[in-house]
Amino acid sequence: MPPLPEGEPPPSIDDPHTLLEGYLDHYRATLLRKAAELSEEELRTSRLPSGWTPLELIRHLTFVERRWLCWGFEAEPVSDPWGDRGPDDRWRVPETMTARQVFDAFEARCARSREITAGAALSRRARTGGRFTVPGEAPSLAWILFHLLQEYARHVGHLDVAVELAGGPAGE
Repeated sequence: MPPLPEGEPPPSIDDPHTLLEGYLDHYRATLLRKAAELSEEELRTSRLPSGWTPLELIRHLTFVERRWLCWGFEAEPVSDPWGDRGPDDRWRVPETMTARQVFDAFEARCARSREITAGAALSRRARTGGRFTVPGEAPSLAWILFHLLQEYARHVGHLDVAVELAGGPAGE
């Protein structure tokens, strides 16, 4: 996979589709950059009362992309769409999964997401039969991308706090 772009999309972009894709890639790259500040031990350590670890957050976002774009927008059959959650409904990473495997799975999922959204109109509604079963209630691609963008914005902020608490740099 080619490296994700650094920084926000240029202010000269006025195409909404390009802007949404650009900001999603910005947050994806920021997530990976922030996580790279942490050792394997810190990636698996929670410093927050809620108990999630940075590696669990990255795996969660891998599944978020899968749920919204593969299973949701494309209605592709997906085994275990909630596989990022354990029996207690908390995010989890199998003990046998390395940090590199989590990062690689995230990057592969983001590449697949880009393939799905690249040629689709923002006004196109999600197909039914996957996550969405009622045709009139399926969201548009624009809605899904905005949803993903706000989820990334929140979670990258969460990761920023976790990195700072682990002794890493703060901010972007």
